[in-house]
This record gives sequence, C-alpha cells and structure tokens, in this order.
Amino acid sequence: MLTHNALALILAGGRGSRLHHLTDWRAKPAVPFGGKFRIIDFPLSNCVNSGVRRIGVVTQYKAQSLIRHIQRGWSFLDGRFKEYVELFPAQQRTEETWYQGTADAVFQNLDILRYHGPNHVLILGGDHVYKMDYSRMLVEHAERGADITVACLEVPLEDATAFGVMAVDDKWHVTNFTEKPDNPAPMPDQPDRALVSMGIYLFNASFLFEQLIRDHDDSLSSHDFGKDLIPYLVKHHRVYAHSFQSSCVNMAAGVPYWRDVGTVDAYWEANIDLTTVTPDLNLYDEDWPIWTHQEQLPSAKFVFDDDDRRGHALDSMVSGGCIISGATIRRSLLFSNVQVRSYGAVEDSVILPNVDIGRHVHLKRVVVEKNCVIPEGLKVGFDPVEDSKRFFVTKKGITLITPEMLGQCIHQIR
Repeated sequence: MLTHNALALILAGGRGSRLHHLTDWRAKPAVPFGGKFRIIDFPLSNCVNSGVRRIGVVTQYKAQSLIRHIQRGWSFLDGRFKEYVELFPAQQRTEETWYQGTADAVFQNLDILRYHGPNHVLILGGDHVYKMDYSRMLVEHAERGADITVACLEVPLEDATAFGVMAVDDKWHVTNFTEKPDNPAPMPDQPDRALVSMGIYLFNASFLFEQLIRDHDDSLSSHDFGKDLIPYLVKHHRVYAHSFQSSCVNMAAGVPYWRDVGTVDAYWEANIDLTTVTPDLNLYDEDWPIWTHQEQLPSAKFVFDDDDRRGHALDSMVSGGCIISGATIRRSLLFSNVQVRSYGAVEDSVILPNVDIGRHVHLKRVVVEKNCVIPEGLKVGFDPVEDSKRFFVTKKGITLITPEMLGQCIHQIR
C-alpha cells in the first residue's frame, strides 16, 4: 500500500547545458541512451518496477521531443487502477513566472498534487542513469517516522563538490547538509570519500505541501530543493538518509551503478561501457526491465563478405533497423536505423538514430547526433586540431558531430 498510495514527480525540465549541442533541441532527459532508450526511461522504469505507478513528469525546456516520447512509449498504464504517467508542463498556474527552481516547479503544481491525494511524494530527477527499487526507500521512511528521506551515495571526495554533501549519525539521521561545498567534509570512517545527495527526496505529502508554501513565501529563497529547502529542513525537522546501496538493483561487483551523463565525455563513456563483455549496467535483466517506446523495426542486417568489403561488428551493440553494408564496426554503439556504407570503419563511437554514414568514412571516438548524413570519405577522430575547426571536441578528445556542423539544416526556423 505504500507504493500504491505514493506519487512520483520527475523533474525533467532542465536543459543540461554541459551536453552542449546534444541539448540544443531537446531537454537532457530526452537524450537517447543505450541504443534504444531515453535517459528519462530509467527513473520511469524504476517507478513502474518498484510499484509506484502514479507518476507526473514536470517539463519546461524544449520539451516536445520528451512529450512525444512519453506519449508514445508510456501510455500502457491503466487509469482504471489509478495508474498513469501524467505530463505537468510549465503553464504559470500560480503566477506569471516560469519555474524558478526545483522546489518552485513542484509548488506551481500543488493543486494537481492535492487533487491526486497521495500519502507520499517521491521527487526524482529525470537526467540520471541508474536502477533503484524505490519501495525499499518507502518502507525505511515509514519505519523511521521521517518527515523526509534523502537518497544518498558515496563518491570520491574530489567529486563531491558537484553535489549536496551530507553528514549523518549512527542512525542515519542527517545532521548537516551543504550544497556543492568548495571543501566537502569526508565520511568519518573513509577520509577519501563523501556521502552525497542523489537529488531523490521522499516526503510525507502533507508535510511537503506545508514546506513548499513556507519556502514560496520566503523572499530570500531561490526555491530550490538542494540550495534552500533541504538545508532548512535538516535544522528543523526529521530528515533521514537512505543508502543507495541498499536499494540499488543489479550491482556489479557490489558497486552501485549511478551515472550523471551530463557531459559529452561522460555520455560517451557510459554508452561505450555497454559494449564491453560485462558492462556495469545490466540491460539484459528480465526482472528489472527498462521500458521505452518500442519502434517496429526489422533486425539489424550485415551484408557483403569480401576481403576488402565485409559487413561486420565486433564488441559492439547494433540496434534494430541498422544496415552494415561492407563496413567494420568496432567497440561502438549504434542506435536504430543507422546505415554504414561500404569500405568504412566506425570505432569507439556512439551513433544516434537515423544516421547515414557514406562510403570510405572513418570515425573514431565520436558521438554523432540524430539525422546526420556523413559525407563520403570523411575522417574524424584522428586529428583533434583539424576536427575542432568543424566539430566540437572535448578535453578528452571525444568529437561531437551534429547536422548543423555538417551544413545540414534539420531544424528550420525560417
């Protein structure tokens, strides 16, 4: 009954500017991941698999791609049993402003939340890749009699500056919370690691409504959960931490999998990891499937078997609708409907859907955006100085290619 009477609210309105051109025309949660999914499919699947099947998705920045994906892929829940995925677009419900912060995004939808009448509200981000059983967090929250529970994980101390850092006592009661500190406090028993917030918050519903109203009335607040609401609640109410390790699903070698794929480098690394023999993220688990919009596509096809023209893929993932025509694919991930033509090679690369790669093309350590037509003979990934004249090259040498960089106008404004 805890999961049945809970409502999850996924905050999916952010751009994710560190992904650069990948979010020029879509919000970060709508970015493709893993060959056939979108990033938002992971928190949505976690909800459904956990038994939390009343879900709201809060959108704002360039949400059309995200909205289309949810309408096509997430309409299978049955409203007759009070199961749904409902979109909460920014619509100035309470005043003539767009969402000012994460807490304000929830506040502006208070009337909708009250209408649904949940006992608990689970606040989630829509831009991280992980597998988590939220029901375990709900049970722990109820047993402790907490007002709010914050999911947390351990990270290396040098990485903690990007998170809200937490201090807890022996009963996991949060005693201090600092948002993105310059000098994060280490864990008492592990001086090289810190305990940080995952941006996953579980509230008693009535308590959440009271605190959102209080925060809205505070003229000094920026109306953000991490910057304002959580630090205040730690000082005045019962805030507990929940260890991600106790609710993570399919841990590889006992290490919880959680990725912020918020940079081009991190995005490339997380996708390429899926092509290894035993990746850290298990997408083949039938007990905890990742649900998505399922296109009706033919199987991947590999043609030609001549010495200089052999269509094959090694240590790679190739999605439906792909045709590898006399080309070599190595350690790469190809999304749906990718065509790679003869005498070419794609290595250590992530190719998004509907890409057409011409003959004699050689790509290495690249991310290719949707709908690109790669011209015949192009070579990218071998000379970063030359590549940077046309494309975006990261500090780690990953090259991002978009249609606009190739002079192909996909998004026509005029």
